[in-house]
Amino acid sequence: MITIKDIARLAGVSITTVSKVINNYPDIGQETREKVIRIMKKYNYSPNAIARSLSTSKSNSIGVFIHYHPSRGLHQFFFHEILFGLETNLGKRGYDFVYFSDLKWKRSCNYLAKCLNRHIDGAILMGISVDDNLYELLQSNIPVVLLDLNLTGPNATYITSDNVSGAKKAVKHLKELGHQDIGMIGGLKDTFPTKTRSEGFFAETKRNGLTVRDEWIIYTSYNEEGGYRAMTRMLKSRELPTAVFCHSDMIAIGAIKAIKDSGYSVPDDFSVIGFDDVEVSTYINPGLTTVRQDSYSMGNQAANLLKSMMENPGARVEPIVLPVDLIIRESCKKIL
Repeated sequence: MITIKDIARLAGVSITTVSKVINNYPDIGQETREKVIRIMKKYNYSPNAIARSLSTSKSNSIGVFIHYHPSRGLHQFFFHEILFGLETNLGKRGYDFVYFSDLKWKRSCNYLAKCLNRHIDGAILMGISVDDNLYELLQSNIPVVLLDLNLTGPNATYITSDNVSGAKKAVKHLKELGHQDIGMIGGLKDTFPTKTRSEGFFAETKRNGLTVRDEWIIYTSYNEEGGYRAMTRMLKSRELPTAVFCHSDMIAIGAIKAIKDSGYSVPDDFSVIGFDDVEVSTYINPGLTTVRQDSYSMGNQAANLLKSMMENPGARVEPIVLPVDLIIRESCKKIL
């Protein structure tokens, strides 16, 4: 919850000055008055809020931001394990979670205002794209941990999986199986996982002299529908790859369905590799070969990072890059 002290700090004036503006004292200059009022409106400050919470108190609440998007919202399996890891760690320490729904957001969210108004002790951000309002939060005194977004601040750090290494492992595996022509179905271009997984894919295919055609590189949404659309489009190419690396398991599952609906077979006609190792990957037919990132550990270690920053204000906390593993199942086949 934002306090009168926060308004004073943001406006660069004293608490007394803010109080005088609130109570319409005549001895405040018009420019100062307008500045304070503008900041109060921006952060939805209610003067009565101070009566409900002391500015120095702890709320024992953690703010969780998950950007709602058809391909990267709370409904995605990947986030479930992360939230479980967060809850297991911080819940045992007496923290509650405040989930900030962005269904009412338009192009951006005023992260700092939401955090101040709810008086949270720290924030976790997942599936978030970069915008100006995000930098405002990262420069504040609120401890922040970002997942899969490599930004830092005075009280902000991040945790991510080794996406570059994971993509390289996928390409290396396909190369060892004899594949020379490999396509890629990437996620949303503006996201950090897409950029880094693409980086690893292109680096490894180039290093091994593998064929990659422009029509075999398609970016889409991180869901089954996106994978289905992208694979259907790839199948219309004059020449086809023998294998496809997908940036998520859900993309891969959609791609496999498109392959089957077009009369082809996995892995006889196309080998497919995913990324994430969500639980359903074990149960589809064929079982999905994929790059496993430990989403529970990501949530658990994000909680440790946040706890460290909350308990040691101003202390530098280094980002964490988690290792990944290739999980081999039945969706890839050795070719001659």
